[in-house]
Amino acid sequence: MSSVETLFAQASDALRNQDPERAKDLCAEARRQDPDDPRLVMLHGFALRRSGDDAEAEPLLRRTLSVDPGLEIAHQELGLALKGLGRLSEARRAMEQAVTLSPKMISAWRDLYEVRAAEGDDVGAAEAYRQAMGNKELDPLLRKALELVGQGRLGVAEGICREYLKRRPHDVDAIRLLAEVGISIGTIGEAILLLERCLELAPEFHVARANYVTALARHQRFDEALAENEQLRTAQPNNLAHQVQFATTLSMAGRFDTAHGEFAKVLEQAPDNERILTSYGHSLRYGGKGEEAIAVYLRAIEAEPSAGEAYWSLANLKTFRFDDARLASMQSALAGLTRPSEDKTHLAFAVGKALEDREDYDPSFAAYAEGNAIKRQMSGYDAEKTSARVDRLITQCGANLWDGDGHPSDEAIFVIGLPRAGSTLLEQILASHSQVEATAELPFIGRIIGEMVAGRARADEPLYPHILNKLRVEERVAMGQQYLDLAAGYRTGKSRFIDKLPNNWEHVALIKTILPNATIIDARRHPMAACFANFKQLFARGQEFTYSLEDIGRYYADYLRLMDHWHSVFPRGLLTVQYEDVVEDLDTQVKQLLSHAKLDFEAACLRYYEKDRAVRTASSEQVRQPIYRDALNLWKHYHSHLEPLETLLREEGAPI
Repeated sequence: MSSVETLFAQASDALRNQDPERAKDLCAEARRQDPDDPRLVMLHGFALRRSGDDAEAEPLLRRTLSVDPGLEIAHQELGLALKGLGRLSEARRAMEQAVTLSPKMISAWRDLYEVRAAEGDDVGAAEAYRQAMGNKELDPLLRKALELVGQGRLGVAEGICREYLKRRPHDVDAIRLLAEVGISIGTIGEAILLLERCLELAPEFHVARANYVTALARHQRFDEALAENEQLRTAQPNNLAHQVQFATTLSMAGRFDTAHGEFAKVLEQAPDNERILTSYGHSLRYGGKGEEAIAVYLRAIEAEPSAGEAYWSLANLKTFRFDDARLASMQSALAGLTRPSEDKTHLAFAVGKALEDREDYDPSFAAYAEGNAIKRQMSGYDAEKTSARVDRLITQCGANLWDGDGHPSDEAIFVIGLPRAGSTLLEQILASHSQVEATAELPFIGRIIGEMVAGRARADEPLYPHILNKLRVEERVAMGQQYLDLAAGYRTGKSRFIDKLPNNWEHVALIKTILPNATIIDARRHPMAACFANFKQLFARGQEFTYSLEDIGRYYADYLRLMDHWHSVFPRGLLTVQYEDVVEDLDTQVKQLLSHAKLDFEAACLRYYEKDRAVRTASSEQVRQPIYRDALNLWKHYHSHLEPLETLLREEGAPI
């Protein structure tokens, strides 16, 4: 029989030569002679993991780490074994420990990218991929751009990336990084073009293709996104990240039944991952399966008691109430998180809502304020830029801009205003009409603006909205048709459709220029109620103005003065509908709403809560009930904390 030393040496050689099966057998033979030799335990664990025996490898790898907890490669191997067993949360923590111990360990960063991507954590996955990239030999300019992205200084990073690509236009890593910045700052159209170029140069660059799927889905080009995802799943059929992205994209596309089946398949492989469970819960919720969503969110919390997003998702259901034990658990988890993080933000908002439901308003506000402070710290929102945009719109979009020429269609009904101002209720009422269907918060007006200015010479002053004065009639008609063509993918054949993107309040000028016969409805709410409703709402993305009372107040004031301008320019072209009036006198308001949209009255619109459809906003449960009065005066319970907001709004002339 060979000596233990000889067997150890042979097993080490076999592992170096990519022959884990032989290494496994040699280690087993050696351990029959000396079962507790820590070198053999470690090597046997590595060999078992690399030969696919993850369950057998795990205890040996844990034994190794109990002896030497600072051995980064053992943490990495344990993470890979746990990933193979579908225990993604544990795998992520093991990988994070590996890179903490050895920050220059490129392979561990790449493995961490894979795990975070499998959990559906796009932000965390991107950060891990940047870390892997940053540990390679890089041009100093590209390295600087990488560092700036990691610091959140996206505007500066974007400029450096562009400068670098002038010298090295075929560097696919730089192209992908610039696209990542574009996705983050919302220039999705350009990100898509960059990623198409990247994949043209490197068709097997799977990370770039996954980014491409994300960008296409954000642009609501779902069929294309799903086709690209199919390429990934074909190329890497065992990569769980692609399966998770498939299910998520289906859900974003509103194909909920199919999405739910795909989430179920994913959970067969990773049954206890709180992030995947939470994403599945979102899909169930917006697909109209609220009770099932609650059960899945609770599964997520059971899997990970500090799962902040699952707690917030339950709170955000509006129909769920936390018991004493869960509230205490949330408060304990929140207190235990000493650094700003997404989990801490989610938990703070969830605690705020739970205490609000108990009418414990002072500590509720403190929790909301804590969550908002974290979000504001990470936000790049600049209130001055919003005010400057509104100034330009008022100055450059006067009554002389329109002559009524444009695309003649009257199919589109735009519901605009602030978020949380009752737009979902108005959408539900209108969608209950036999001739009208709801689509989504369509991003197409913004896309048309982006394309309008992209190919024209830039000057010191922004081209939009001044460029509207230069559009020829045929250009207006073409843009109107472009919008209708883009919206067609969301329609099923009814003669009218609703676009409920609230932020289109800035773009009434463009809408009236290209679609002069479109219906525009301004959803309005008491200023204090609207502003506080935004302050206590944690948005999945966008709406960066909502994380500071001062920012919200200024945004609301800008919104009011621009809407006043639109009403003066189009005295009969817009209808303002006050949420409180709908609540108090539904019959009159519904008749006025339908009349403005040139629709015959139908009694079904008064029974809007009977309409069975997917609703993908925070009001998804409320609009399935008769008139919801609970939130009308909620803000008054927080009045002592909202006095600075009230003062600001009064100074800005808001009708309080």
